[in-house]
Amino acid sequence: MKWPPLRMAENSLFAILLRSPWWVSLLVAAGLFLLARMLIPAIYAAFFPLPFVVIAVIAASRQWRAPSQAALERAADQARALSWEAFSRQVVEGYRAQGYTVSELGEPGADFRLEKAGRTAVLSCRRWKAARLGVETLQALQAAREKHDVHDGVCLSLGEVTEAALAYAVR
Repeated sequence: MKWPPLRMAENSLFAILLRSPWWVSLLVAAGLFLLARMLIPAIYAAFFPLPFVVIAVIAASRQWRAPSQAALERAADQARALSWEAFSRQVVEGYRAQGYTVSELGEPGADFRLEKAGRTAVLSCRRWKAARLGVETLQALQAAREKHDVHDGVCLSLGEVTEAALAYAVR
């Protein structure tokens, strides 16, 4: 029997703590220990904060590996300096390194088709240099997604996403 994958609710306490700075989980653990210590012996009270300590370790590990804002800005500047051919080659290499099968589409709404583990997506990254990403780009991506009957649509952009585009993407 195959079990369905376990997914944490997006707004559960543990999910929120995983997105928060690691030390927040340690504060919760310390507070929980102090509260439990007032009610039960210390040896038993030590077990109550353990899940929060584990969450703190996981969050710290993720935050330690995450690139800094300066590194992200340097990478964005380097991407903006590339030609379309060089940029698309790096995007394709990056997806292939993650185990995707990438094929070129070259259509108005989508540049590439991505496949991995039975999931398929179309990828649009033509307007990666645009200062603002508008709804038209996302509408073209959605049309390509429907045309190719794929699961997902991915849009890569270094620009600011307009309110209209954000509203369109959310619905």
